[in-house]
Amino acid sequence: MNEVTLLHGSHVLRHLWSLAGLPAEALRLASLTGVDPVFPSSFAVGAAAQATTAAAALAACELGHVRGVARQQVSVDMREAAIECTGWFSLDGQAPDIWDAFSGLYRCADGHVRVHANFAHHREGALRLLGLDPATAQRADAEQAMLGWRALDFEEAAAQRKLVATALRRFDEWDATPQGRAIAAQPLFTIERIGDAPPLALPPLREDQRPLTGLRVLDLTRILAGPVGGKALAAHGADVMLVNSPNLPNISAIADTSRGKLSAHVDLQTDAGRDAMRRLVADAHVFVQGYRPGGLRSLGFGPDDLARLRPGIVCVSLTAYGTQGAWAGRRGFDSLVQTAMGFNHAEGEAAGDGKPRPMPMQILDEATGYLMAFGAAAAMARQQREGGSWHVQVSLAQTGQWLRSLGRVPDGLSAARQDVTAQVETTDSGFGRLAALRHSARLSRTPAAWTRPSMPPGTHPPAWP
Repeated sequence: MNEVTLLHGSHVLRHLWSLAGLPAEALRLASLTGVDPVFPSSFAVGAAAQATTAAAALAACELGHVRGVARQQVSVDMREAAIECTGWFSLDGQAPDIWDAFSGLYRCADGHVRVHANFAHHREGALRLLGLDPATAQRADAEQAMLGWRALDFEEAAAQRKLVATALRRFDEWDATPQGRAIAAQPLFTIERIGDAPPLALPPLREDQRPLTGLRVLDLTRILAGPVGGKALAAHGADVMLVNSPNLPNISAIADTSRGKLSAHVDLQTDAGRDAMRRLVADAHVFVQGYRPGGLRSLGFGPDDLARLRPGIVCVSLTAYGTQGAWAGRRGFDSLVQTAMGFNHAEGEAAGDGKPRPMPMQILDEATGYLMAFGAAAAMARQQREGGSWHVQVSLAQTGQWLRSLGRVPDGLSAARQDVTAQVETTDSGFGRLAALRHSARLSRTPAAWTRPSMPPGTHPPAWP
């Protein structure tokens, strides 16, 4: 195994903090404990979970400091952060199966392909591409049909049909692709000033209030990374409004990731929906979105549009494969990015059996989500100090490239999988009795909390309280 120089969580946090351009003196308030491995993986998933969680919390506190209150201690234990990043939850005593029967890794003529079939239209499209009838096909039928395909051919055919499937690659194979080179040439995230504006007025903050109290965040995301970021902002006091289209499906994890949020429906394909969004934007401080590049610009809500509508706003954009390269517009989820970039192959190689395997949690989603929360708070702190409108950009693939840079964990796959039960808290929700994981960032003065129960999309009106 190569790349064995491991970075401690505090070193990783220092790098993130510097990349965001935040004051170094705030790092004295961060206490990070624990070392990898904390879960069975040859990658530093614990350090990635811990550093991004701590960065989001510390940046929230830094924004609170900019607003006039004292800084406070932020403590994150690596084991607890990694457990939180498993995203475990149950409803009414049942932990839902998060994977469709047709999702997963398939052997093909010259390797493997991973298919994401959790949404019906993706599942049906993949089955039709395989020449199968979605109404009658079984998993075994799909496995047999995939043997007639070459991996890269299926990947390309799926992409042309706007489906989600990727070929399994080694690291060196990914690095040699144009998209691999494009990702390697970019930083982990960017925070860019996109317009002039005075500092936005934020309500006065008391020492006993969570540091993001009064911050209004529009969360236009659906699949895991974006909702995790919005949930982190809500934990530190932000008024986060999850805005869903009434026409799009969601995943079961919405019951967990909606904790602390308002949840509204807005149809941006209609005049009334766009009018409602403009009214929300007029009083928002942060706008978070996970549409493919250009998707919202065509509706009048790209970053430049938002900076005109609301001078001083912070925009946060999430993509699967970044904004540069041939794959910039390609759909993708954590499991697929792991497969395409080489992580599944590398884990199998580290195990010694060569059998491709995923990392023990969707760490690209989770870490990217916390980077979104970090970027939002960091950019707003800069907005308060410097003025301007700002744009934060992150992607799952850039997070993957960064995770590789943290080094490999010798014998990491021998670590035991952690018991999550000590971190579970149970509350009522609009989805049922929800058992889910406590936030792992501990603030010395204003503990993180989700004061609003998670509710189904459309529960609240599209208006700020």
